[in-house]
Amino acid sequence: MNRQFLKLKRDQDHLSIISMGDWTLKSVRQIEKEWRKIPVDKEIIWDLSGVEDFDSAGVLLFIEIMEYLKKRTAVKVIGYSSAQKEMYDLLTSHSLDPVPQRKQGFIENIGKNTVEVYRDMKDFITFIGELFVTLFHTLFNPRHIRFKEMVYHIHQSGFNALIIIGMTSFLVGMVIAYQGSVQLAKFGADIFIVDTVGISIVRELGPMITAIVIAGRSGSAYTAEIGAMKITEEIAAMRTMGFDPYNFLVLPRIFALMISLPLLIFFADLIGIFGGMVASQMQLGISFSQFIERLYEVLEVKHYILGMIKGPVFAFLIAAVGCFRGFQVSDNTESIGLHTTASVVNSIFLVIAFDALFSVIYTELDL
Repeated sequence: MNRQFLKLKRDQDHLSIISMGDWTLKSVRQIEKEWRKIPVDKEIIWDLSGVEDFDSAGVLLFIEIMEYLKKRTAVKVIGYSSAQKEMYDLLTSHSLDPVPQRKQGFIENIGKNTVEVYRDMKDFITFIGELFVTLFHTLFNPRHIRFKEMVYHIHQSGFNALIIIGMTSFLVGMVIAYQGSVQLAKFGADIFIVDTVGISIVRELGPMITAIVIAGRSGSAYTAEIGAMKITEEIAAMRTMGFDPYNFLVLPRIFALMISLPLLIFFADLIGIFGGMVASQMQLGISFSQFIERLYEVLEVKHYILGMIKGPVFAFLIAAVGCFRGFQVSDNTESIGLHTTASVVNSIFLVIAFDALFSVIYTELDL
């Protein structure tokens, strides 16, 4: 993991920047990435007392940052040593032509992105490992389960999502019925629209659409909530007081979503089928009673069970990714937006990937 060279602390009337580590040629690239995230909406107090070593490259970078910040806000520098001051005066006393920034090549960008993906995967595996350790410890000590917080998150992630889940499922059911009826009517197989709507929604579309909506709604909320707690140093305070953030923040959210998502899937199945019934009556003239009679014939219980099995898996993925990205938030508000976006994208990708995996497994098992 990369070492941190700049630490930000927000006060009511100013922003404190604390420099740390070695400001040398080897660390200049990493420091450049960090300082570009510094907000300039308040007066800045820059503390250099934590710099362990420096060279001309580090001081030149300091000069560049100072010029950038002074154009936008007031800056006060404290904690510098006499050696740092001497090198600063030496370099500023000679006019230096700015060195043009080297453009990163295509291959270099691919390499950097690959390394970032690798680090993300490694950090996520570490997060999952720590999560399972806490999970097993909690299961063997049920008194540590935080039922009050779990009920709160079930209400927030489940009950409050009923309206958007219902509207989405109803429209998806209508779209399937409308599109399918056009093709089936050409062959005089109107009644088979019941098979199409019932099986596709219960087995595939209901679980996947519900999971995608919850990933965008609740997964992003988990990231934003935990990220805000990290910025305000609430998580650091919890660790200082001996509380495990995994037990207090992560497990209640995972348990809540694993309970609420299967119930939402059941609700989405009912509303989606109802949407198909409405569209079938409007487009093909199939009455509700005819639709339900045919549904009893073709929709076996196994289709419902196979679709419902996906619920806890999708819920675990969404909650785990949302909490993981929340813990990755750094010390600035921009990071919350970036990691919230990454949380939604990652969750939806994993939901679709695991849905494809389930389809392959079901096909191989002839289910």
